[in-house]
Amino acid sequence: MHHRLFAILLLAASGGTLAGGAADTLLQTYRDQGAGPFQAETGRTLWTKSFTAKDEPRGCTDCHGTDLTRAGRHRKTGKPIQPMSPAVNPKRLSDPKKIEKWFLRNCKWTLGRECTPQEKGDYLTYLRNPDN
Repeated sequence: MHHRLFAILLLAASGGTLAGGAADTLLQTYRDQGAGPFQAETGRTLWTKSFTAKDEPRGCTDCHGTDLTRAGRHRKTGKPIQPMSPAVNPKRLSDPKKIEKWFLRNCKWTLGRECTPQEKGDYLTYLRNPDN
């Protein structure tokens, strides 16, 4: 019990999130693929940009909104989407396979193609550090 409490306190004091490991692993994978350095500001620009896919404008904020700490709603199905911020949704960005699965689906739907490793890295950097 004391070890678990110590780990939680250490994590909180460091300002880290449980999502750090999965995101860090993926960021290194993207670097290994030749991408980087990653910029939160570039990720923010991509997040708020409107793309044209299937002859209609689409963007991340259409479903997820601009406030990463709030829930979103899928624009077609109306299905609720949990907040993107790991600070309020500890499950977010915690599983590399899920991150990659959602990048594949959402990039194809929003951009009309798969995201590049650079784009994925910039998105992840922004989602982890939206205020930077």
